[in-house]
Amino acid sequence: MAEVKVAILGASGYTGAELVRLLARHSGFSIAAMTGDRKAGMSMAAVFPHLGGLALPDLVAIADVDFATVDAVFCCLPHGTTQEVIAALPAHVRTVDLSADFRLYDLEAYNTWYGHPHKAPELQKSAVYGLTELKRDAIRDARLVANPGCYPTSVQLPLVPLIKAGLIETADIVIDAKSGTSGAGRSAKEANLYCEVTEGIHPYGIASHRHAPEIEQELAAVAGTPVIVSFTPHLMPMSRGMLSTINVRLAKGAKAADLRAEWSRVYAGEAFVRVLPDGAAPHTRHVRGSNHCLMNAFDDRLPGRAIIAAVIDNLVKGASGQALQNMNLMFGLPETAGLDQQPLFP
Repeated sequence: MAEVKVAILGASGYTGAELVRLLARHSGFSIAAMTGDRKAGMSMAAVFPHLGGLALPDLVAIADVDFATVDAVFCCLPHGTTQEVIAALPAHVRTVDLSADFRLYDLEAYNTWYGHPHKAPELQKSAVYGLTELKRDAIRDARLVANPGCYPTSVQLPLVPLIKAGLIETADIVIDAKSGTSGAGRSAKEANLYCEVTEGIHPYGIASHRHAPEIEQELAAVAGTPVIVSFTPHLMPMSRGMLSTINVRLAKGAKAADLRAEWSRVYAGEAFVRVLPDGAAPHTRHVRGSNHCLMNAFDDRLPGRAIIAAVIDNLVKGASGQALQNMNLMFGLPETAGLDQQPLFP
């Protein structure tokens, strides 16, 4: 197979830079173009010195990319800005969009949660939701994959198999999730300044975070009935990492050991999803820089309930790593290509 030429739109942000880091280890893809409108004309080394040793094209504006010479696009642009850009791409270009612009199937729901009408409704109909381990067959043939959000990834990987198996109730799911600050992007925001974030933790988007409808959409599709979750995200004073602690009501007679057994069955042979031994708590530090998801389940002191914990790196499995995993699938390459590095520790 000939080398796949890719463009990274929004390469001057965190997810774009993470894709460059991962693609540096990939023998099947080559970076043909990178955009960063505010950084157009600059080298990647000037924007991200840690990538200075790589042979990379300079950043350009999107309008200056010749998409006729590109096979695939990773779109790392802000939410609300990708619909018209992707709709204008040539038909031969296959795309993974890391924004939320194509994740919600219901266009009215998109309008409600994102505050404006969808600008590419016809394209939305063909978009495939790209949670790799659970959507492989559809992803392989897709032209456009909507890469899942970081929180939804950390929640769905543990919950979807359990709902399918009837091991947990779909009512009364309570999600307490925590993320590193890189999840908010690289643009300057007062709330993300060092002094605003360090030495503390706080919830945000309480009862209104935009990942809630994405989680509910996918859980409902599996359950065959509407699912409403209680979802509260928190900002942590760390660069990377995501922990979702999920409180669930068990099906009659089920125990945490049954949840672990089902995960072990479903994810047997998976390269990136690992069920921890009984009693071991997942740590964000044990997935840092990797595409791994670690999970475990514990019997609650409250009868009939369990506590699930899952961790990912929000920039890798929660964004760029999963995007590359999806693109590998779309071009018939091993899913692990470019993603085989182990976590960084300490």
